[in-house]
Amino acid sequence: MKVFVLKRNNLIIYSLIALLAIGLIAYNLAFDRSDKPVSAANTTEELPIYCVDTQEKKIAITFDCAWEDTDTDEIIAVLQKYNAKATFFAVGEWLTRCEASAKKFADAGHEIMNHSDAHDYPTKLSKEELLTDLAACGQKIEAITGKAPRLYRAPYGDYNATVVQCAREAGYQTVQWSVDSLDWKDLSVEEIYQRTTKNIKPGDILLFHTGKKNTPAALDMVLNKLEGEGYSFVLASELIYEKDYTIDANGVQKQALPSVIETFD
Repeated sequence: MKVFVLKRNNLIIYSLIALLAIGLIAYNLAFDRSDKPVSAANTTEELPIYCVDTQEKKIAITFDCAWEDTDTDEIIAVLQKYNAKATFFAVGEWLTRCEASAKKFADAGHEIMNHSDAHDYPTKLSKEELLTDLAACGQKIEAITGKAPRLYRAPYGDYNATVVQCAREAGYQTVQWSVDSLDWKDLSVEEIYQRTTKNIKPGDILLFHTGKKNTPAALDMVLNKLEGEGYSFVLASELIYEKDYTIDANGVQKQALPSVIETFD
């Protein structure tokens, strides 16, 4: 029987190697994949952005445009009153019917982004159909505003990994919302106000709709309260991080910390 005797120096070296291996394993287990920086080449969990992790008291006011546009002038007036900029996610069919309103929003300093061309459930479309749909709406937006959209909101909030991947392939970040006014249900002004101000926090993305009877009045109350609390109202494209970010399992977008590599002599 052979007996292997480790010298003291070798024992120390092997012990350090073992400790390093254990440390690397523990690190990989703790570093959950949902917190890795999102990129087209390195993503196993595809999630849209629901809100942004920020200490600044800023939020994004967003509208989905799929129905009517009778309240366009009222919405613009309310937003201007509070020096607020908003993001309008427009459906291609709405853009065709309401081109003048889309142009009014854009001319007032707001942004028009992609909400699909036909408002179909995106998870029921093939990849080719989804890319075609995104392209059709994007072309209409660019023709009206002169700017190519770079944010996408899935109709009905319906998404899966394929939808998010396709949107990224087409040059879009997928954006949802963290506060839903439910104004499309024709809630009262007070109900909409309570829903959208009760638990507000920095980095939230608020959802409203154009063409709903109580939205302009409720929006006025919401912005008045939040302005009094020190909030500013920015474009969704200004709120979110463009690069070097992570998205956790709850859809919270966070700025990624730079990797720190320590070297030892």
